[in-house]
Amino acid sequence: MDLKGRNFLKLIDYSAEEILYLVDLAGKLKEEKKKGIAHTHLMGKNIALIFEKTSTRTRCSFEVAAHDLGMHVTYLDPSGSQIGKKESIADTARVLGRMFDGIEYRGYGQEIVEELAKYAGVPVWNGLTNEFHPTQMLADLLTIREHLGRIKGVKLVYMGDARYNMGNSLMVACAKLGMHFVACTTKNYFPDEKLVAFCEKLAKGSGGSVTLCEDVEEAVPGADVVYTDVWVSMGEPESAWAERIQELMPYQVNQKAMGLAGENAIFMHCLPAFHDLKTAVGRDVHNKFGLDEIEVTDEVFEGDQSVVFDEAENRMHTIKAVMLATLGEGIL
Repeated sequence: MDLKGRNFLKLIDYSAEEILYLVDLAGKLKEEKKKGIAHTHLMGKNIALIFEKTSTRTRCSFEVAAHDLGMHVTYLDPSGSQIGKKESIADTARVLGRMFDGIEYRGYGQEIVEELAKYAGVPVWNGLTNEFHPTQMLADLLTIREHLGRIKGVKLVYMGDARYNMGNSLMVACAKLGMHFVACTTKNYFPDEKLVAFCEKLAKGSGGSVTLCEDVEEAVPGADVVYTDVWVSMGEPESAWAERIQELMPYQVNQKAMGLAGENAIFMHCLPAFHDLKTAVGRDVHNKFGLDEIEVTDEVFEGDQSVVFDEAENRMHTIKAVMLATLGEGIL
């Protein structure tokens, strides 16, 4: 499997075989790290991390993965780059592409990372855009396989706001790999119709399926994975909370929902999660709306079915696989 020189912008660009190869490579690198086996295969290379949206997991995953592979990292925070402000995206890409061996971008529209990739001349990796979050998908797939022993045939129910990067990306991943994706939410929060139609065609070829459902008691039984994400994303107005809470509270992942899925189901969340009052956002929502928990209850988040911290760790191993495969050989 030769992925050297490829961009990693969205899973739509990759075949099922290529996606599974990256998951397998991540598993190998994870095992080596646990055993203390060094894999500094990219010694001396340099990468740039452009973060227009800040992050804990994505930044740390790229930095630790890069260091493990022997690379040097330059981090550009929201105030540290002129991209799209004083300098065009194309010009920024052509400058950075002459200094770095690879570029990560985390920010807003998918068109930005696509344009970076068009002009950079080196691999560009999507750390998150409004539309897609492909590195998270690899982490999720590795976590699912570790806990369930399989990927193909798994039923994944995504509860909450399915219109943006997480709902879109999970639907694409499931459709590509023969999984059964269910968006469980009110119709106002269903994914884009065109993307749904595209994924339905993919699913027919892979043996998977795509279902949109408004009824929790209809959607969740038989689920292998119950998944959710925050209801208001970074950059959205604070006023969005009132609307989301009113419309999405029936789709909170609580113990009743997990009971419908069954005791062998796992709970997943890409984090951060608002499951208690230990965050500023959580306390603010509590003061305004009287809620102690938002998209997931603390009972589920801290429960035996929750695999969220395995999932978070796997961000690093799968990002490492992407960088190794696109910058080096990445041979299993």
